[in-house]
Amino acid sequence: MAKQVFINLAVKDPIKSMDFYTALGFTNNPQFSDEAGKCMVWSENIFVMLLSHEKFASFTKKPIADTKATIAGIYSLSLDSLEEVNKIVNNGLQAGGTEPNEMKDYGFMQLRSIEDLDGNTWEIFFMDITKIPAQ
Repeated sequence: MAKQVFINLAVKDPIKSMDFYTALGFTNNPQFSDEAGKCMVWSENIFVMLLSHEKFASFTKKPIADTKATIAGIYSLSLDSLEEVNKIVNNGLQAGGTEPNEMKDYGFMQLRSIEDLDGNTWEIFFMDITKIPAQ
């Protein structure tokens, strides 16, 4: 079996969150989805599980972070062009997300941040490794 990444996020409304992530370009895998959780596919090996607070709580004894007020993690997605970055972030903004920071341009990498409906933070970026400064 190939190595895979599953990111589990606690969300207030899995259906509304699924709509947001669909706007970013994820697709839903109904085989691993139900009313309490939605499996969203980014690529062949990367998945985001959108779990209701009740379902998420069944996996841990720790309290669920209020990601609108505190940061629990920063998740990053790389894309093939700055145009793709702008398209995905703009789609996410139209779907109810917020952009907490202005775009950052490091010369070799351009990065935009977007928060989902629950405040989970994503960095969407394009990196041109041919422009990385020599060490």
